Amino acid sequence: MDIEFRKITEFPRGTLAALLKDGYSFEPRFEQDFHKQWQEFDDFFYDNPHIAEFSGFMTALDGKPIGFVSWNPSKLPELTEVGHNCILSKYKGKGYGKRQMQEAVRRMAAQGPKKIVVWTNELLVPAQHTYESAGFQFVTKSEETICPKYAGQRIHYEIIVK
Repeated sequence: MDIEFRKITEFPRGTLAALLKDGYSFEPRFEQDFHKQWQEFDDFFYDNPHIAEFSGFMTALDGKPIGFVSWNPSKLPELTEVGHNCILSKYKGKGYGKRQMQEAVRRMAAQGPKKIVVWTNELLVPAQHTYESAGFQFVTKSEETICPKYAGQRIHYEIIVK
């Protein structure tokens, strides 16, 4: 069966935090540093379904969530910033992340920003490949202030929307 892009709120509360925990499980320090933020993010989207519908979606395979992406449109029309973007570990490397990000870029571009921006880290090489394959262009590297000891530098990408 093929993947579907569905509303986040079609799945139970806690799904976003669980997906993030699994997606970053290769480096346990991510969960140590970000578990509370992941839970707050999950609560925010489920407490504000109108925002969840406008600013993200879930990727499902055979009806089960395998990933999601979110974005922050609060600086429209200047820019939209990609927020969380993850795929469950057992589905990584199969092209689902690329397809998810291509759909996200399509949806974000339809909301009218001049550009779409995203940041990732040096450690997250698959994320870098996903963003580049979805059309993002490298802009710069900068110091990571939260988790530099294990994540490396912060990498900034953008797409200029025509």
